[in-house]
Amino acid sequence: MNNRALSQRARAALPGGVSHELRYRDPNPVFIDRASGAEKWDVAGRRYIDFKMGSASQMLGHCHPVIVEAVQRQAERSLFSADCHVAEIEWAEWVNRLYPSAERTRFTASGTEATMLALRLARAWSGKDHVLRIDGHFHGWHDHALKGAKPGNDRATSLGIPQAVNDLIHVCAATPQALRDALADDRIGTVIIEASGANYGCVPLETEALGALHDVARSAGVVLIFDEIITGFRWSPGGRQARDGIAPDLTTLAKIVTGGMPGGALCGRADIMELMNNATMRDGLAPAVSHKGTFNGSPLVAAAACAAMPLLASGEAQAQADAMAQQMRDGMNAALADRGVRGLAYGDSSIFHLYFGRSTLEGLTPAQIRGLPKAQVSAYRDGMLKRGVDMMAYTSGLTSAAHTPALIDAALDAFDDTLSEMIDSGVLS
Repeated sequence: MNNRALSQRARAALPGGVSHELRYRDPNPVFIDRASGAEKWDVAGRRYIDFKMGSASQMLGHCHPVIVEAVQRQAERSLFSADCHVAEIEWAEWVNRLYPSAERTRFTASGTEATMLALRLARAWSGKDHVLRIDGHFHGWHDHALKGAKPGNDRATSLGIPQAVNDLIHVCAATPQALRDALADDRIGTVIIEASGANYGCVPLETEALGALHDVARSAGVVLIFDEIITGFRWSPGGRQARDGIAPDLTTLAKIVTGGMPGGALCGRADIMELMNNATMRDGLAPAVSHKGTFNGSPLVAAAACAAMPLLASGEAQAQADAMAQQMRDGMNAALADRGVRGLAYGDSSIFHLYFGRSTLEGLTPAQIRGLPKAQVSAYRDGMLKRGVDMMAYTSGLTSAAHTPALIDAALDAFDDTLSEMIDSGVLS
């Protein structure tokens, strides 16, 4: 099979030929046929070292045998019946045990649904419709999440969102004073923060800064939500909040929490979460906060998650991934220095980001950090892909427990060759 021919076929069947806008590429995307560990192969049989890892979901590596076996075993018993089952209880108990903020957990069908439910619960608890979010932080693609998702621009990043919805969303910088000033508006009852900083830490949010934001929100008496959809089970078995000792009221999870299967979760304080209990009532409604979803906590997903939890709870997977990301960051910085290119590889835990043009991010705004010339971003990603290394969107990547020093060394060779090509073409100087 041929990637280009498949792309032409896909564009006749799918808008743009893709099911997710970030999968679009010119002249065509790569169509993956199979994956194992930290590697994957396209339909033409070409192999890639993977630093996308299922958009950060495959923390244990692609097709981990324990998870594959659990899914196969569950598939023989029940694919889906839309009933309660034992595995969802075990799964929730794992989350509640590992996450400081988790007293109750409710499962959703995606990360976007998790943040959507979190905002609904927070508004119900606070009695206030207005929400404050941080400039550039990403919380999914629903209507209430897109205003301010692009750094330096407080408009929604999509057409089709009513202005009445946008008017309920407020945006501020990731500083305690900016948060304090914004919360002077007493219509705001909820604050939501991407725990890593904007775009899985591309714009870093240091522990001291996150703690200060937490303290301001606490003082204001608003409901505080941490979006740990990326950091969850990656920064530590209990996410960033467990690693750094900073607990919110509610936490949104997806990706790793499901063992790499489709789905998500919301966990948090029992008194807030119990608004979804059918025995609760407010204004004549029972439950006070409605939450449905056919595939919430489906048996196949729960089986994968329950199989993954013991492997994630020990911390060994996170330690391996962190070490591989550090090796990648160190090697990239060494290559930049050797080539005489001003730039910086940086990041926290098992994520790495790349910035061209400066050796420090100090003094840069979120919009500037996310504002590299498109020619540089395209040349970098295309150059790495051409050399068999697949990265996340923009200039970022992440590691898993399946990455090895040998794979990192091979990726760094590709990085050095890509830098050379970018210099020769004039994209970098």
